[in-house]
Amino acid sequence: MRGAPASRIAGLGRHAPARRVENAELEAMLGLDAGWIARRTGIQARRYAAPGEALTDMALPAAAQALEAAGVKTEDVGLLLLATSTPDHLLPPSAPLLAHRLGLARAGGVDLAGACSGFLYALTLADGLVRTRGRPVLVVAANILSRRINPEDRSSAVLFADAAGAALLVPSDAADAGLVGAHLTGDGAHYGLIHIPAGGSRRPYAPDISAQDLLMTMPDGRAVFTLAVEMMTDSARRAMEEAGVDAAAITRFVPHQANTRIFEAVRKALGLAPESVVSTIAEFGNSSAATIPFSLAASAEARPLERGERVLMTAVGAGLTGGAVVYAVP
Repeated sequence: MRGAPASRIAGLGRHAPARRVENAELEAMLGLDAGWIARRTGIQARRYAAPGEALTDMALPAAAQALEAAGVKTEDVGLLLLATSTPDHLLPPSAPLLAHRLGLARAGGVDLAGACSGFLYALTLADGLVRTRGRPVLVVAANILSRRINPEDRSSAVLFADAAGAALLVPSDAADAGLVGAHLTGDGAHYGLIHIPAGGSRRPYAPDISAQDLLMTMPDGRAVFTLAVEMMTDSARRAMEEAGVDAAAITRFVPHQANTRIFEAVRKALGLAPESVVSTIAEFGNSSAATIPFSLAASAEARPLERGERVLMTAVGAGLTGGAVVYAVP
């Protein structure tokens, strides 16, 4: 088959590690008052990967679940896109290994480093490939951020978690459904607001590099909050405008799970109904690019997606990267 009018999500999957870390453990470690984390972020607990558990180990069950739910033959999948900031190795990319472990013998595989917006970037690229080539594309987003936590940076140390989510896109004849609106954006003027100082070509690995410089830092949390609300809101509005829908038409709002105060501010700015919000942050924290597919899969488990629904997804991440998509359920 060559080309298709649209793509559709045929299967979803999610996975989180077994170890559950409650706020009290982190508050004791960081010297914070009891209840501080929940009040500031809305997070009650999060999952951390086990020692020796690698990124592809965690991504595998989520991806396999999406494939099984879709009922698509492994040999039919044309590409695997892996959105992650924490691959198994700096080189080679992890996607070919994940594709091999899934038995995707005829699929290409590539990593996509889009930070917290990575899933939306990958989903948009996958949609384009399905439309032009007519072959299914597996989009996986996964991160093990617990190993990048900087205990001296409280604003980020309390947020991050480990999880994986996946979506399999297949060709669809429903030209009025699928990704009916999308807007991707970036703001490199704020490149350093969320970063790992060392390890890249700007400051390569060296014996004198401090271990602290290989961990996450967020020096201005207030600026991140303000810009996240602005960029998520603007991207969502643009995607909704392209899709030709208003706030009343959105049945599920699946924002990046960074902080409840951020996505509540976005929801109110867009005029979305409170009951439309899909949130997993209280129990699973912020796993960067994985949070949107993980949350969408959890929502679909509780209440399957129905024909005619309009799902709005939006995110902002390090870089700054950002974007939003509107998915119309065929």
